Amino acid sequence: ATLHRLMSLTVVGSIAFDAVTTPFGTRERMLGGSAVHFALGASFFDTVHVVGPVGDDFGEEEYAVLREHRVDTADIEHVPGGKTFFWSGNYGWDLNERETLDTQLGVFADFEPKLSEASRAADVVFLANIQPDLQRQVRQQCAGARFVALDSMNYWIESARDALIEAIGVVDCLMLNDAELR
Repeated sequence: ATLHRLMSLTVVGSIAFDAVTTPFGTRERMLGGSAVHFALGASFFDTVHVVGPVGDDFGEEEYAVLREHRVDTADIEHVPGGKTFFWSGNYGWDLNERETLDTQLGVFADFEPKLSEASRAADVVFLANIQPDLQRQVRQQCAGARFVALDSMNYWIESARDALIEAIGVVDCLMLNDAELR
């Protein structure tokens, strides 16, 4: 069965390689990042434009995963000579809690979102877990969006609280887990 396309979506956030250990197994280098997870999930419902930076280590195999799910990769910014964001962590039985072992920002450290006209014109925008000032800047670029959601995490709550509160003030939906909310 084919679902009727309802709207377009834009997600702005991290595109990463993750190394993850859970009680169920270990993966050393898998496609990850908040923008990728959202894009793949949302692609079952409509066109998704993904915006985020990658380095030279992000190749055709990774692009193919996204394209196979009809994710528009035109706004993925390739930074020549750079390395894609990398995160490593452990999850216990409570998968809401994680221990970060390594974070290498790579090209994500200097990320300045560049949205195409198609990304700016999306009906729905998801501001994935990125710096709150960047979330607010993207929101301004997507003034016509009918619905905008924002995700954050403990790092931004603790280190950029005022900027996060400002960003929350310009969106329709806030996503936090219970620990972040507390």
